[in-house]
Amino acid sequence: MGRNGEQGVTVQSFERLQTGRLGEGMYDGIINVYKEKGFTSHDAVAKLRGILGQRKVGHTGTLDPAAEGVLPICAGKGTRLCDMLTDHDKEYRAVLLLGAVTDTQDTTGEVLARSDACGLSEAAVQEAVLSFEGGYDQIPPMYSALRVNGRRLYELAREGKEVERQARPVKLYKIAVEEISLPEVRFRVSCSKGTYIRTLCHDIGKRLGVGGCMKELCRLRVGRFAAEDAKTLSELQAFKDTGRLSEAVIPLEAVFAELPELRADGETMDRLIRNGNPFRYAGKGPFAPGAAVRVYDKAGTFTGVYEYSEEKTMFCPRKIFLGGN
Repeated sequence: MGRNGEQGVTVQSFERLQTGRLGEGMYDGIINVYKEKGFTSHDAVAKLRGILGQRKVGHTGTLDPAAEGVLPICAGKGTRLCDMLTDHDKEYRAVLLLGAVTDTQDTTGEVLARSDACGLSEAAVQEAVLSFEGGYDQIPPMYSALRVNGRRLYELAREGKEVERQARPVKLYKIAVEEISLPEVRFRVSCSKGTYIRTLCHDIGKRLGVGGCMKELCRLRVGRFAAEDAKTLSELQAFKDTGRLSEAVIPLEAVFAELPELRADGETMDRLIRNGNPFRYAGKGPFAPGAAVRVYDKAGTFTGVYEYSEEKTMFCPRKIFLGGN
C-alpha cells in the first residue's frame, strides 16, 4: 500500500505501467520519488524513464528492496548532480528486532542465532540505542555494494565467502527512540552518508548481548528532500496522465537555493561563464576560500555552481549545467 493507504505500484504491474515513448520532450532536474517496498532502486529508475519519456535518468543512492522512502532521482542535466546528492546527510526511521542475528543484518536473511530479548529492561534498551549517538567506527556489512579487490561484497557473500572489511567512521547526529515493544524497538536517526542502518541495528543488539537485526526501514530525508514531499511511482504516472508531470520535476537551480547568487556583470564575465570558464567578480565580497555560489549569465539563465579559489582569486566551476544533456 502507498503512504496514504492507496494501492501502490506492485512489482507485477511494473512492466505494464511502462509508458511514454522515449524522446518525447526532455526534463532537466530532480524528482523526489517515494520508493515503495518491493522495488529495487534500479526498478524505480527504469519505471521513471518510461514515465518521463527519456533515457538519461539516474538515482542518487540505493534503497534495499524491502526498504521504502525518499529516493531522489535525477533526469537530463540533473544527472550531473548525482555525485553531489549522494554526499548529503540522511534521516531514517527503523524497527530493530532484538534477539535475532542474520547474515544480511535484516530480517530478509538467514537466521544465524536466536536469543530471548524480552527480559531486557526498557531503560537498558534506551541506553544502548542512545549510546551510539555522535557516531562510531562501523564495519560495513558483507551484503553491501562496496568493492573489495574489484568484487562487490554481496557477490562474495552469495558465494559463502567473508572477507575482512575496514571500519569506517560514521556520524549519528541524533537518535530518538520512539517506541519499545520488546523484542522490537522503533527509532529515528539522522546520520552521515555511508551509514548502514542494518549494521547499526546489528551493533545495538550486540551491545545488549542478545543480537539484533533490522525489521523495517523508511528513509525520511536526503538533504533537502523529505518524505512528505515525495511522490510514489503511481502518483507520478497520474501526473503524466493529466499533463502535470513538470510540476514534479524540481529545477536544477532550486537544489542550490541556499547558495548566494552571482549574475554576469559584463560581457567578459558573460562570455566566460557561458563557456564554463573561471572568472573574477568585482562586486560583493570578500569571499571565503571555497565559498560556493550559483551563477547566472546576463540573460538570467542558471549556468552552474562555482567555488571561490583564494589562491587564484577567481571563481572556478564546480558543476556546469550548460550544453547538451
